[in-house]
Formats: sequence, structure tokens, C-alpha cells
Amino acid sequence: MSQLAFLGLGRMGMPMAKRLLASGHAVQVWNRSPAACQSLLNQCDKEESNRLQVCTSAHEAVQKASFVFTMLSDGPAVTEVLFGSEVSAHFTSVASAMMPGACVVDMSSIPPATARMHFERFQAMGCSAVDAPVSGGVVGAEQGTLAIMAGGEASRVAELTPILSALGRVTYVGPAGSGQLAKLANQIIVGVTIGAVAEALMLVAQGGADPAAVRAAIRGGFAESRILELHGERMLKQNFVPGGAIQTQLKDLTTALAEARESGLQLPVTGLLQQLFADAKAHGDGGLDHSALLRELARLNAIEPEKILSGSS
Repeated sequence: MSQLAFLGLGRMGMPMAKRLLASGHAVQVWNRSPAACQSLLNQCDKEESNRLQVCTSAHEAVQKASFVFTMLSDGPAVTEVLFGSEVSAHFTSVASAMMPGACVVDMSSIPPATARMHFERFQAMGCSAVDAPVSGGVVGAEQGTLAIMAGGEASRVAELTPILSALGRVTYVGPAGSGQLAKLANQIIVGVTIGAVAEALMLVAQGGADPAAVRAAIRGGFAESRILELHGERMLKQNFVPGGAIQTQLKDLTTALAEARESGLQLPVTGLLQQLFADAKAHGDGGLDHSALLRELARLNAIEPEKILSGSS
């Protein structure tokens, strides 16, 4: 099995690193907060613990690793951890600490241009990079059912696929940056569909129908989707414990609109949803699941969020 490094043990990174350990790999982990590393260690059985090395710095974690996985918050965070910055000397030698020929597998959601820049920098130093963002949320990370969209050199992605299969289904989508473009496409569809489901359930509730019954009635028809299935249920139950947070959805839609402007495109539907998610964050819901966009639609209609699907205002 390969020697791996995993940088970033957040809500997604923690279960992903755990699955790599469970599949038999030796994994060197680092996180800005050491408590997350201890939490991962506490979840491991004896054999997994023997394959896990908790590192005190990102520099230490990447040494001797053939593949370096990153799962961080955004593009600036990934760039800082990999290449350092003027204000964070702690990370200045991470890239230089990597073994010749090692590959960075960035599974964060970052701008395509940033992914291409990282690819070029690693190519210049005799290493390689693959942008491989994911979709499927925390549940997908825990169950190993993530959709993994990989961009970079096809041969590198093929080499990585047996490792990534522990995390989910890998699809090669094109050269460097293409994985991030695919993730933006995913987030546009997710964000717009969440808005559509929320508006539909709100409409039937205010008209006097039972939103749960309507949801059951239309499932299996052309309106069926994972969003209707999972997020529709969240809306009905007002369960907004985050799988994917509003603030993350907002970040990705903002990136998608910036990418569209660079390409000379107008995405008016995406723009509308981006503004609604921005308003939801401004009203204090940024940390809630993105299905909590329903609450913002309630505010827009002067309805108490808790009563939005009750049919009463």
C-alpha cells in the first residue's frame, strides 16, 4: 500500500482520511487544530492506529508520501498550505519537503485557475498535481460513495484511481482545472435545485396542500432528484444540521459566476440563487445546511421560517 499524507481533517477530511486508513494505507495526517488529529486517532482500531502518523506540521506530514491529499476550506488556504505566504512562514517549505515525483491530490473546492496554477508550479518542480473535488457531503465521505471529479494528467488519475476508490467513484473529466469546473457545475445544479424544491414546497403549503404528501406524489416522476429526496426531507423536518453549509454553497456559486465572467457568459439563474444564499448568510444562517435556503424564502415572504411549510403565516 502507498504512503499517503492527508492535510485537513474537517467535516469532510476526517471521514475521508479514516477510509484511507481502513483500506490499508499508511497515512500521515496534519490539521491546523491538533484536536482533530486526536479525534481521528480515537476513531481508529489498533491496526489503523499503527498505520496512522499524527504530524505537528504540514511540512512533516508530506515527507515520504507518494501522494499528498488536501481537503481545505478554499483556494487561498490550499495555496498557503502548499506554497506558504509572507505572513505564514510555518508553511513555506511544504512543497519543497515533498519527494521528487510525488503527487498532490487536491480534493478541496477551489477556483479552476488556482488549480491550474498549482499544477504548473508542481510540474516545474518535478512533481504533479490532480484537482479532484468531490460531491456527496459528509454522508458520502463516511460511506465511501463520493462522486470524485478529477482533472490533470489522465495517466496520473488512472494511477490514483485504486486509492481513490476507497472514497467513491472517480471520473476523469479533462486537463488541470477540469475537476474544479465539474464541481462548479455540480454546485450550480445543487444550488438551483435546492431553490426549486424550497419554492415548490412553500407554494403547495401556502395553497393548503400537504407538502409531505405532494413530495411523495411527485417522487419517481420527472421532478425526482437526490435534492428532492434528501433536502426535501430536511426542509419538511426543519433539520438544518449541516451536511453542506450555506456559506460553502455561496462560496462555490460566487466562484462559478466569476468563472462565467472570465468566459464571457451570463448565468442569470445562478446569479439569483447566489444572491439568495448571500442573503441567508447575512441573516445568520451561513452555518446551516444549504437546504435552509427555505428560511430565506420565508423571510422574503414575511413568513416566520418555522411556519413556512405549515400553510400559515
